[in-house]
Amino acid sequence: MSERRVLVTGSSGFVGRALVSELVAAGGIKVRAAFRKRRTGPDADEVFESPDLSPGADWRGGLSGVDVVVHAAARVHVMKDSAVDPLAEFRRVNTEGTLALARQAAEMGVRRFIFLSSVKVNGESTPAGQPFTASDTPAPTDPYGISKQEAEDGLLQLARDTGMDVTIIRPVLVYGPGVGANFRRLMVWLERGIPLPLGRINNRRSLVAVANLVDLVRVCLVHPAAANRVFMVSDGEDLSTPELLRRLGRALGSPARLLPIPETLLRWGMGLVGHKDMTDRLCGSLQVDISDTCKHLGWRPPVAVDSALRETAAGFLAENRLNG
Repeated sequence: MSERRVLVTGSSGFVGRALVSELVAAGGIKVRAAFRKRRTGPDADEVFESPDLSPGADWRGGLSGVDVVVHAAARVHVMKDSAVDPLAEFRRVNTEGTLALARQAAEMGVRRFIFLSSVKVNGESTPAGQPFTASDTPAPTDPYGISKQEAEDGLLQLARDTGMDVTIIRPVLVYGPGVGANFRRLMVWLERGIPLPLGRINNRRSLVAVANLVDLVRVCLVHPAAANRVFMVSDGEDLSTPELLRRLGRALGSPARLLPIPETLLRWGMGLVGHKDMTDRLCGSLQVDISDTCKHLGWRPPVAVDSALRETAAGFLAENRLNG
């Protein structure tokens, strides 16, 4: 089989960096990494200075000779959006910009377009034991999720119109070495020994290690059953918030100190100080069913949760030592 040429967008991001490293290490793949303005990610075979992810962007220089596009670039979900019209801005980048890239890819003979979407297309939460599936009716509730759903719809229509294969992957919360945002905040709290009022939370949440996500992308590059389908992805083991904190604390060498505060009292107190959204994520359930992904692709998450948590913790501790 001839060497595949793959363009990865968003190569300087958390997931994009891991994707480039994994694909380069896999062999048999020539990776062209798309960066904005300056190269800040891992080594790739080729580097392309990408334009803004906007409807008028010209991607032809990066698409020349490419077999597969892995589209990881996006306007990401933020807690406090400064845009005057957040939905319009998310649509401009995540929907219109994505579809403009995909149209150019189809015109230039790209065979497959892999889109990293989001579980937020399904919604924000699930009843415990009733996971989201890829066949559920989409129910996004925020501008980010809406923009991703509209991009998915447009991509699948483009596949029907042009014959270019489209693969859509909906990750849950992604963690791994170098992770930021709320997952890193949990590690900071645990490492400092801060007591957390989460001992009585009884929820279930799906997570995905970045190593498992990029392994699924690697499979989707070539698998014939990945064409024109939507896949959910997770580690295959769902955890409650207290269980995650205990296992993450062990990985950090800082046992979790969990206080048995009733959930109703916790939600009331956090609501008073303006942290309702954070409380929903810590207390609520969000599960996905990956059985369809495993069945169609013959795939299983290669990295176990505890191994992934140890790698994540090691990266965090190494970063702390480096920063003094």
